[in-house]
Amino acid sequence: MALSNTAVPKYYGRFRDAVIRGDIPVNKEISMEMNRIDDLIANPGIYYDGSVVEGWIRYCESELTLTDGSDLHLLDSFKLWAEQVLSWYYFVDRTVYEPNPDGHGGRYVKKSIKKRLINKQFLIIGRGAAKSLYDSCIQSWFQNIDTTTTDQITTAPTMRQSEEILTPIKTAITRARGPLFQFLTEGSLQNTTGSKANRVKLASTKKGIENFINGSIIRILPMSIDKLQSLRCRIATVDEWLSGDVREDVIGAIEQGASKNDDWLIIATSSEGTVRNGAGDTIKMELMDILTGEYVNPHVSIWWYKLDSVDEVAYPEMWVKANPNIGKTVTYETYQLDVEKAEKVPAARNDILAKRFGLPLEGYTYYFTYEETLPHRHRDFWQMACALGADLSQGDDFCSFVFFFPLRGSQFGVKTRNYISSRTLNKLPAAMRAKYEQFINEGSLIVLECTILNMMEVYEDLDEHIIRCGYDVRCFGYDPYNAKEFVERWASENGPFGIEKVIQGAKTESVPLGELKKLAEDRLLLFDEEIMTYTMGNCITIEDTNGNRKLWKKRHESKIDSVAAMMDAYIAYKHNPEAFE
Repeated sequence: MALSNTAVPKYYGRFRDAVIRGDIPVNKEISMEMNRIDDLIANPGIYYDGSVVEGWIRYCESELTLTDGSDLHLLDSFKLWAEQVLSWYYFVDRTVYEPNPDGHGGRYVKKSIKKRLINKQFLIIGRGAAKSLYDSCIQSWFQNIDTTTTDQITTAPTMRQSEEILTPIKTAITRARGPLFQFLTEGSLQNTTGSKANRVKLASTKKGIENFINGSIIRILPMSIDKLQSLRCRIATVDEWLSGDVREDVIGAIEQGASKNDDWLIIATSSEGTVRNGAGDTIKMELMDILTGEYVNPHVSIWWYKLDSVDEVAYPEMWVKANPNIGKTVTYETYQLDVEKAEKVPAARNDILAKRFGLPLEGYTYYFTYEETLPHRHRDFWQMACALGADLSQGDDFCSFVFFFPLRGSQFGVKTRNYISSRTLNKLPAAMRAKYEQFINEGSLIVLECTILNMMEVYEDLDEHIIRCGYDVRCFGYDPYNAKEFVERWASENGPFGIEKVIQGAKTESVPLGELKKLAEDRLLLFDEEIMTYTMGNCITIEDTNGNRKLWKKRHESKIDSVAAMMDAYIAYKHNPEAFE
């Protein structure tokens, strides 16, 4: 069909009708994206051209194959996503150089140039939705149908994952089922000096997949800003950008280089991840602003599949919200087995809810399981005896204190107070900043106006807090790193009794960590602050060959300081039992 600024897209229209009839349940995010598409239909300055997506469908179904070589029949979801990318256009006025008919000289004239509307598409979708195959179809279309020379890249957390995008294209080249690929693969790759007509035109080489007619290439690059920035790639696919512990905004780095071209395109596909507060979460906050209309950006397409709440996991008819291709590319039985595993194996619950149902939860459950990190009801421990633990760390970093209250029935109350400098807060990425604001609001995190924390200022604020809450601190455990000044003042004002130095290492940490784990399992650690949930969710331990454990503190972004301070307080309590009799 011709360009139209009033037409309803063919495949979106079918999808919208099915949603209205109630045949396809959709979540809140997909509903907001449908509202954005309805706005495009109503916008007289945006045009729809259905012929492009129809050409893409004919190309894919006649030329491409699945990874195993069987014929490819496109899913309705693929057609819906590709229609959003390929079929929307708008016009811009440009001044272009037009040569004279005689070939001598020329002049600049003003012309209306047709441009593709969508430059970025984000697909956040459950595991097993064949999203990598969709990436392959987009890459192959632009390489072989677009007559211009395109530099195309694909990237993923590992190079082997990136190969999953290229493998179906390599299989299609080997099989050459359609007339176009039969022509492109005719000839020999070894013929480098004879007639060009007898040379192969499309082949998989050491560089990637090369089209020797138009010079286009699809190549794999590592997922690193250093490797991806300043490229002039026109088409890029980024796979699994949410799944791993990716702390760099690689999509932004690719965009900087790709935007040097006209009609550039980035397809970012991923299932939800379990690593929180990194670059991925910052991008998702931006996407949510676009969906809600706070940030208007018609050049971005967002298909964000997930369940609306964890309660919907119990209803198989709702699973299509998280994976529109369920029953086609992945069976309901596979999902059911994962649901049963999540119920029986708590440590795997977070990963299954994220990967299968798009429900991101707080951190990996490395040492403490999800249930063990859930906060208890709020309570105060006014004028009660406690042990104090301190993890002072670096002066420009987190500084954590935990009050550990022995209670009846082997229970222990836990309260924490943490300090950071204003400089540390201001340097946080947006997603992490939002998390810290939550801690500040609940009163467990204090921000001091400084560049580097002054330990005497921290001491005075903590002392006022202890007096205000009426805590009876009877012993004090501390990590000696950067603690000399603080501990000397504590000893001079409170006496040297009950002060315990806790040297880091498996020798001192293994036993108390094991005991704290058992207390957490039995829900005997009574904490009510979100910051304890956060730090326990981030807690990772390293285990040696003898089974001895120690806390791993190398990951500076994922704070575990409150857990370290709680362990110091527990060790001080164990070493001074007479103080609590």
